[in-house]
Amino acid sequence: MLPFFQLLKKIIQTGIGKGRLAMATVGLGIAMVLLLIAFQAHTNFNQLLHGQQNQNESADFLVVNKKITNDMMGQSARSMFTPEELAQIKQQSFVEAAGYITSSQFKVTAAAPGDLQFYTDMFFESVPDSFIDVRNEAWQWQEGSTTIPIILPNDFLNLYNFGFALSQSLPQISQETVKNLPVKITISKGLLSAQFTGRIVGFSDRISSFLVPASFMSWANNLYGNGTATAPSRVVIKTSDPANPALVQFLDDHGYTTNQDKIKYSKTKLIVQTIVSVIGFFGVVLLLFALLVFSMFIQLVIASCKKEIQLLVMLGAAPRQLRRHLMRQLAPLYLVTGLLALVLVTALQWWAARTLAAHEMFVSPWPGAGTLIAAAVVLLLVYWVNSSSIRKYIAQNS
Repeated sequence: MLPFFQLLKKIIQTGIGKGRLAMATVGLGIAMVLLLIAFQAHTNFNQLLHGQQNQNESADFLVVNKKITNDMMGQSARSMFTPEELAQIKQQSFVEAAGYITSSQFKVTAAAPGDLQFYTDMFFESVPDSFIDVRNEAWQWQEGSTTIPIILPNDFLNLYNFGFALSQSLPQISQETVKNLPVKITISKGLLSAQFTGRIVGFSDRISSFLVPASFMSWANNLYGNGTATAPSRVVIKTSDPANPALVQFLDDHGYTTNQDKIKYSKTKLIVQTIVSVIGFFGVVLLLFALLVFSMFIQLVIASCKKEIQLLVMLGAAPRQLRRHLMRQLAPLYLVTGLLALVLVTALQWWAARTLAAHEMFVSPWPGAGTLIAAAVVLLLVYWVNSSSIRKYIAQNS
């Protein structure tokens, strides 16, 4: 009689052909690859959005205002934010902080010195210092000072250099030059007026407005304004994810708008999330299919070798020994399939990391911990399902 382990090996080889086993193995491999890709894509997506290397600070701050419609024309009060609306904005989970943009209640004119021949009406606004992206020790004002620190939007200087200056044959000026040029500022309300020297202390990419310190705005509004606080027409919010679909939906639902360039990736994010979910779904379906085929394979092997199994039991082989030796034949197959799937996903991740790095987007070149855990869980699940199937069918046929 053949030795015990050789007879078990013969049972597997002669039970059925290798076709179903190959089908189950291929199905398991494809299912594992799809599942691991889905887990790794989710990890990469989070790194691209929230990783320190991919952070874009200016994109974390959004200036929000109400959409102006034909019905609102001539009714400026309808464009203001009420205290209830401001409170509602602060309560949203995607809003980390919110601040009001305070507008000037007085007339402002600015004149450039020398031969620049630049004179314009303008306006001032102020925001809490925590929302400003310019850090300068000169950004402060105290009552009695005749110098006002001002932050200009970068777009304003670009419009002057590449629009107004070229069209009027005026010299273009750099940021360094602008910072060294004093600007004559006149503020007035009716018969009251005052003159100051404006000093440009920085340029902002975050807020497109002419910013002055909140202390100056409060003093000037009390003296040259109407003396009462007015509701803000714009709000600046800090958010960790400007492309959050929930944020975009909130703005649409309430008739708010912001810089569309900062939230344009919300639809892209939603599409990517859907694709990742679909890949994961098909991975789960294929995994269930592979488990079913493995179970059917084991059932057919044991059923076709019922007499041999009964003979082994009569010779003293315990069902537990049969289960153990059958699993020894199949377990290496699971392990090799899982390792090959993991190697393939690792190679894809390394390629994706290099490709994204060329576009200044950074992800880890190695699979994340979630991907490795998912691979281990799938292998343990396959082992458990097949072990249970072997136990069940051996008990039925022994």
